[in-house]
Amino acid sequence: MFANTTLRKAVLLSLYGASTLALTTEAYAQDTSIQSVSVVGSRRATSSATDTTVPVDVIPLSKTAESGGQFDLAQTLTYISPSFNSTRQTGSDGADLVDSAALRGLGSDQTLVLVNGKRRHTTALVNLFGARNRGNTGTDMNAIPMLAIKDVQILRDGAAAQYGSDAIAGVMDIGLKKSKGCESVAGFSEYSKHDGKNYLASAYCGFEIGNGGVLGITGEYLDRGRSNRADADNPRTIGDSKTKNQTIYLNGELPTVGTGRLYFTAGAQSRDASSGAWARGGIGSDDIPSRNSAAMYPNGFVPFINAKIDDQYAILGHRNQLGEWNMDLSQTYGKNKMIYNISNTLNASIANKDLLAGGKGVSPTSFNAGGFQFEQLTTNLDFNRYFDNLVGRGLNVAFGGEYRHENYKIYAGELGSYSDADGVGIGGAAGSQGFPGFQPGDQVDANRHSVAAYIDLEADLTDTVKLQGAARYEKYSDFGSTTTGKLAGSWRVAPAVLLRGSASTGFRAPSLQQMYFSSTFTDFIGGVPTDVVLAPNNSAVTNLAGIPKLKEEKSTSFTLGSTWTPTQAVSVTADLYQIKIKDRIVLSGRFDDSNYPTLAAKLATLGVGQAQFFVNSVDTKTKGLDLTASHKASFGADKLTTFLAMNVSKTEVTGIHAPASLKGYEDVLLSEKERLYIEQGAPRSKATLGFDYTHAAWETDLKIIHFGPQTLGTYSGTAAGVANQHYESKTSADLAFTYTINKNMKFSFGGNNIFNVHPTTQNPDETDNGFKYESVQFGLNGASYFGRLYVKF
Repeated sequence: MFANTTLRKAVLLSLYGASTLALTTEAYAQDTSIQSVSVVGSRRATSSATDTTVPVDVIPLSKTAESGGQFDLAQTLTYISPSFNSTRQTGSDGADLVDSAALRGLGSDQTLVLVNGKRRHTTALVNLFGARNRGNTGTDMNAIPMLAIKDVQILRDGAAAQYGSDAIAGVMDIGLKKSKGCESVAGFSEYSKHDGKNYLASAYCGFEIGNGGVLGITGEYLDRGRSNRADADNPRTIGDSKTKNQTIYLNGELPTVGTGRLYFTAGAQSRDASSGAWARGGIGSDDIPSRNSAAMYPNGFVPFINAKIDDQYAILGHRNQLGEWNMDLSQTYGKNKMIYNISNTLNASIANKDLLAGGKGVSPTSFNAGGFQFEQLTTNLDFNRYFDNLVGRGLNVAFGGEYRHENYKIYAGELGSYSDADGVGIGGAAGSQGFPGFQPGDQVDANRHSVAAYIDLEADLTDTVKLQGAARYEKYSDFGSTTTGKLAGSWRVAPAVLLRGSASTGFRAPSLQQMYFSSTFTDFIGGVPTDVVLAPNNSAVTNLAGIPKLKEEKSTSFTLGSTWTPTQAVSVTADLYQIKIKDRIVLSGRFDDSNYPTLAAKLATLGVGQAQFFVNSVDTKTKGLDLTASHKASFGADKLTTFLAMNVSKTEVTGIHAPASLKGYEDVLLSEKERLYIEQGAPRSKATLGFDYTHAAWETDLKIIHFGPQTLGTYSGTAAGVANQHYESKTSADLAFTYTINKNMKFSFGGNNIFNVHPTTQNPDETDNGFKYESVQFGLNGASYFGRLYVKF
């Protein structure tokens, strides 16, 4: 149906990175054998990215992995795709160690991530303290090495009817390489303050195996140093966490019988990460003896929250033909495990009990604080077939089923990480300072499974009109079933103009992490040891509080847009969208005697002084516009690629539905601070204007990135009536130069945020992290510089 020229234009939908666009367009132009390109959002075997019924961005990453200024996937996509956001946190406990990522300003668990078209697992971590994705789980994009990735496809449309839970904001499909040949990258970067040093060593090698098979192997070592932007008189460490990633990925396939192909992917990453917690004061401060020991840290101390994070992922599948049908049977496995070790700390109750007993007043300085693990196994069986001249010009029929099993565990820490040494609170606070360990009562080993069936139809009604419809039924063992549907269509009103639109329903199942996460630490109220509890669903605490069983979030999504490609050198897309979500799961505020005495009296019967929990209680509406444009020009042998990509969106809470037991306490259930996390956790607008110019052996890449304003709530401990934090819009710029030494080697250097732009200054007493600005928009570290050497052999 499509000429090769048209298919080569498919890459023009990748408008987010001029250098990658230029490379890929050239590569496609050289490959006249290309007959089709697989695009996320369509189960048709011969899809074209320029003819999709919904907006899809195809972002090649080969060039970026070779010469880009960012060394991990999350940060790279943040500065390429305006609808994608991932900001490194500081002062947010475990969220400092895993970068959350999200589309269109929604939660990180409302974006489904695939690898080679197969569902990828989320992390075991639930973002809790001060994180932009508070109460959400998400996918760790940085567990996959950049050099292993061929491209990232971003479907900016609801797709739960096609792919299942989590695909409310959209779908990201990370395609891995399996090309022949070898390449390597060595890189270094640091901030202008000469900290946050990054050392990168990565290599990929693809070679033939068997009779016509291929295996690609990628190994990567990334060492990111700690940065610190705290003022000279502030003992805290405020900046990037310290991480060391060791990663290996395999991706390949082997021919079997007939047209059959056995395909496989296997990857593992080990990450050692460390983040600075809030400082504890020394002699003369209120922290002695409550949170410190004068004998151990007379000048105060900064505890470090360290974690060992292990991530594994594997796919094994087989594609073949059964008559005229294409069949795909696959098994996917994923695991994420995170174990905390708290160092440069103490248990104040142990230290001060020792002092009262005539000792020196010391305790251990490090503790195993426990942690958590999430495992997921997904089995898929898919069929598709294209029928020529059926229902107009042709009909693609796809159907299949899925079985998924999930497990979530919480591991208790060692006794000293959570215990009160004397049991009466005289000696000081219980547990390791900075992060108290998980208690035996927090331990959990929870399982669930789900089954799903879907049908997906895509028809060419005429040469210019396409129609797509999908329906999916999914049943979970722990909360019930749901059915979703989608209808999308496009009309090529002129050779260069395509109109498209979609309407769909969607859902997101409550994660096991949200259902079973439990955290308890002991505080002393009036001298009485009292538990402060983040209580799991269907526990004694939530049942007493009248919190219903968690259920799925439900959504309705609409898009309406157009593409304009008058020549091979020009491409423009514009898409309006609206996403309504009902019964969003949120983490409540803390209920205690100060805000709900009646409930507090009931909780006291369980020894609980404060409690918070996950609950389906918020409705939201998100409206926005995605706009992209690119242009290519030649000046003799020189080439200039210009691109613009922009996202403008607004999320607002449209309703708060408190359970009957919490009616009248909506301001505690969802405070203004928490509402602003939902509504403005990401900038309401972001735009990237890029210029890529090549001259002889030199290439210059300039990106100007504009981040819109954000408003966040003040720290919950400040007085009522204090103004919220307003962050003005800011504009950053990245500049990179690449010199091609020879056909197999090039060197790149440049800077990110070269004008050293920072967020708007705030009152440190009103921010979550106690610093003069939060980790918003583009972070808080300022300018950085980098160099990379790329070698192909």
